[in-house]
Amino acid sequence: MSIFKGAMDDFGMDTISLAGPLEAKLKAIREAGFSQVMLSARDVVGHADGLEAAVKAVKASGLRVTGFQVLRDFEGLSGHLHAYKVDVAKSMLEMCHALGAKVLLVCSSTSVHASEDKAHLAKDLRKLAMLALPLGIKVAFEGLSWGRTINQYDQAWDIVQRADFPNLGLGLDSFHMLATQSALDDLELIDPEKIFLVQLADFMWQEIRSLEERITTARHFRVFPGEGVHSEALADVVKRLFNMGYRGDYSFEVFNDDYQQMPLPSVAQRAFKSAQWLGEGVLKRSVPLPNQMRLKRD
Repeated sequence: MSIFKGAMDDFGMDTISLAGPLEAKLKAIREAGFSQVMLSARDVVGHADGLEAAVKAVKASGLRVTGFQVLRDFEGLSGHLHAYKVDVAKSMLEMCHALGAKVLLVCSSTSVHASEDKAHLAKDLRKLAMLALPLGIKVAFEGLSWGRTINQYDQAWDIVQRADFPNLGLGLDSFHMLATQSALDDLELIDPEKIFLVQLADFMWQEIRSLEERITTARHFRVFPGEGVHSEALADVVKRLFNMGYRGDYSFEVFNDDYQQMPLPSVAQRAFKSAQWLGEGVLKRSVPLPNQMRLKRD
């Protein structure tokens, strides 16, 4: 395997970036050049012929499943609310297992009904990891930037350490880090072996001035790495992670309303161009930003 091909295999895209049925999304991702895919639960359960057909489509695609997303508002609840979320989590873990996904992404809670006690949060995440362990699934906990208690990656890392369970680790999302201008030096305090997933995205404005704007941008206006105005900062994140020893997967977590109205191959090719920049340029050699690239495939 060439150095270029090996670097490219580290990157995949998420089905949430594309419109259309699951089979069409998988086909576009594969034909663009990717070897892995992050699956959104909505794309799986929304299959016209049901879950079994969705599982068959994923396996027939030849794409490796990066992970399965997303379990929300799980930690910190009590009583009937906790029991309800545990039931939801069990269902998602079963789907995750059926799809061959080794990672379940969990976003920090935004619920006003959730406890702010860190011991409580850690206990709940440890319980979730215990449920996932027999299925061979890792739980990646991500600090959502509008989370009630956990809204920075270093806070999420603190909870993961408190829970102290082998298949519970960290999920990092560059959008949240860039949008909140998180201090990147603290990345060095994280054990790279406990980073289970890194999601990458950029956006088109220099700064986000309010929580409402951040949520709107995150859900509707993300762009692929290198397409926005934070290319240098995003490249810095990737290089820092590489230098720390992280050798896991990168997935493009791009919610964009415009991409939902574009042909699937066009969107997937934009994503692959970003992967070329990161894999060939940022991680391996010095090349220009994506809109200036003239790369040769090995």
